[in-house]
Amino acid sequence: MRIDWTPLDRAMEGRNPVFWWRDDDVIAPGAALDRLIGMASEIGAPLTLAAIPAAVSPALSPRIDAAEGVDIAVHGWSHVNHAPEGEKNAEFGAHRPASERVADAERGLRRIEEVFGERALPVFIAPWNRMALDVVPTLAGKGYRGYSLYGKRMPDHSTLARFDAHIDPIDWRGTRSVVDPTDFIARIVDLMADDAPIGLMTHHLAHDDAVWAFVDELTTRLATRGARWAALATLISQGEATGG
Repeated sequence: MRIDWTPLDRAMEGRNPVFWWRDDDVIAPGAALDRLIGMASEIGAPLTLAAIPAAVSPALSPRIDAAEGVDIAVHGWSHVNHAPEGEKNAEFGAHRPASERVADAERGLRRIEEVFGERALPVFIAPWNRMALDVVPTLAGKGYRGYSLYGKRMPDHSTLARFDAHIDPIDWRGTRSVVDPTDFIARIVDLMADDAPIGLMTHHLAHDDAVWAFVDELTTRLATRGARWAALATLISQGEATGG
């Protein structure tokens, strides 16, 4: 696939935008995860893996311990849809009582901490990037330091630090392969209009060869042209220190 990176190259001139990398749905070690970790390591990018607590394998822990710059966030509880028929999938939507959602989020954090110890990151990442926000203040009292969904541009630290992902290389509603590169690059250029961190979201278990190749070329190009890759934990700490 020939990709015209010129708009991105021009936008990067004289700038060092901050990116961070989140990958969803991890449950166990495997070749795809090794490939992802290797790709991030090659460019010095910290990686936040969103693990499904109810399904995560303890065998994943030694693999994460052997990697540099990888932490594990909480990806809901079981990644099961509770939305009524005809509505978009959601595990933590308002269809369920808030008490049930809080209980699942709390036991999810405990499970991730139990399996991963110091690599556990107390950040809640809702499956399908959907959740009713009424529980956010309560989660702050249950050990969480942040949460992440998709699309909100500027970080928010009003109650619990929020850093969303903004770019996704998979065309979920169409081919389920790589998105249109021209539109994707234009999206990044638009996001660079301000200095807020830009979140890359991937799903290593869903990547075909085209997606892998695109992500590799994208992240390498960003790194060689001056992008700074930050850990989500660092962004949250900086936000807490400055009050937003």
